[in-house]
Amino acid sequence: MKIVILDALTFGETDLSGFNQFGDIEVYQTTSPEQTAERITDADVIVTNKVVITDELMDKAINLKLICIAATGMNNVDLEAAKERDIEVKNVAGYSTDSVIQHTFSMLFYLMGHSRYYDEFVKDGTYSKSPIFTDVSRPFFEIKNKKWGIIGLGSIGQGVAKLADAFGAEVCYYSTSGKNNSQPYKCLELDKLLSECDIISIHAPLNDKTNNLLDYEQLLMCKEGAVVLNLGRGGIINEDAVAKIVDEKNLLFGLDVLVKEPMIQNHPLLKVKNKDNLYITPHIAWTSIEARDTLIASIIQNIKNTF
Repeated sequence: MKIVILDALTFGETDLSGFNQFGDIEVYQTTSPEQTAERITDADVIVTNKVVITDELMDKAINLKLICIAATGMNNVDLEAAKERDIEVKNVAGYSTDSVIQHTFSMLFYLMGHSRYYDEFVKDGTYSKSPIFTDVSRPFFEIKNKKWGIIGLGSIGQGVAKLADAFGAEVCYYSTSGKNNSQPYKCLELDKLLSECDIISIHAPLNDKTNNLLDYEQLLMCKEGAVVLNLGRGGIINEDAVAKIVDEKNLLFGLDVLVKEPMIQNHPLLKVKNKDNLYITPHIAWTSIEARDTLIASIIQNIKNTF
């Protein structure tokens, strides 16, 4: 069996030796669209995280029997074309739930604790010149007794809700599907959640109901000083609207996902003046060491289950 791994760089230093049990393994750190066809021509199995596999490419991969997607989302593979050719497509779900939950709180603490400001306050020598032992120029609030609204209460959203509840927050949620109404938390309409919540975190998929869900008008509804976190998908929040409103209103934004990844050059978010209220990470919420180990182990199991 020949297995081709197309974008191993996304796995970092994760051990890939488990694939060796299957036969001939070719590992590419990255693969451009122009390189894909040649690399998969005689592959029995393709492992791809974000490399796109189209109908046309499947025509050229005459031995292809299985496409393993190293992610939960399956939008980078033409599923209908694979079905027509009896090519199995398997993804991995749930491998990064704990990692994303943890990063949600990491982003929250960074923003609400004004970590950028206080870190620089010490390192640039300002603290050494202080007449007092502390600095209270950037006050922070406690999570306890604050209202936390979750957009998308799937497994990640539920995990965030449990921890927020443990901190003493009042948890509520908005169901993006309109069908999730049996949770122990209060279900609110979107406008009400935005206008009432001190913390808002997004853990929803991108689809017709969530695309551009939070545009400028929706963000204007948010309370002064509210923290808005997007760990779902880029496109759920309008990035141009964020770039505009962060300089107009006291809102704090944490974004781990963007519409275009990697981020485009000269993105409006790079030009905001109120940088302390904006925290962007390069789609890393899923990437804990444990999550990546689980991901690779699950892909290997998918191959075993197929053959």
